[in-house]
Amino acid sequence: MKSIGSLIAKRLEPFGCIISYNSTSKKQRIPYRYYPDLLSLAANNDVIVLSCALNDQTHHIVNREVMEALGKKGIIINVGRGGLIDEMEMVKCLVDGVIGGAGLDVFEIEPGVPEELFGLDKNFFFGLDNVVLSPHAAMVTPGSLDNIAQLALANLTAFFSDQPLISPVRLD
Repeated sequence: MKSIGSLIAKRLEPFGCIISYNSTSKKQRIPYRYYPDLLSLAANNDVIVLSCALNDQTHHIVNREVMEALGKKGIIINVGRGGLIDEMEMVKCLVDGVIGGAGLDVFEIEPGVPEELFGLDKNFFFGLDNVVLSPHAAMVTPGSLDNIAQLALANLTAFFSDQPLISPVRLD
């Protein structure tokens, strides 16, 4: 659990959600229950929210075994990277009722979205569609664009005034 995961947890707390996490190691500063592997996290929770980086260790970290552990009422939410989930297995698990639902704003091969996902709104999970698809627009909001413009202007002002940059880029 890093910065994005911590922010997600902070937003879920007021709703009374029981928050757990999986990470490369237990974080002493984090008060939530730690699971050393994703399989045990899935087996003991109803919802998994993915917000980690995609690398060799996390590629398809959510595979069929994890989805089966999550169970028929389980929901996967992926706001990280599409390759975190074995997407074809997820489609099969959704169609077969192995998992209850998915909320996705990233896909394994973007901009492609598996056709099968568009038809899953015919299945129902407690009266709701079991798949929610959204375009990945993580930082594209009016407020964030204004902040980017202000930061760029502040950096240019600092640069041309021989002052330290507000957000220097390190190339090491």
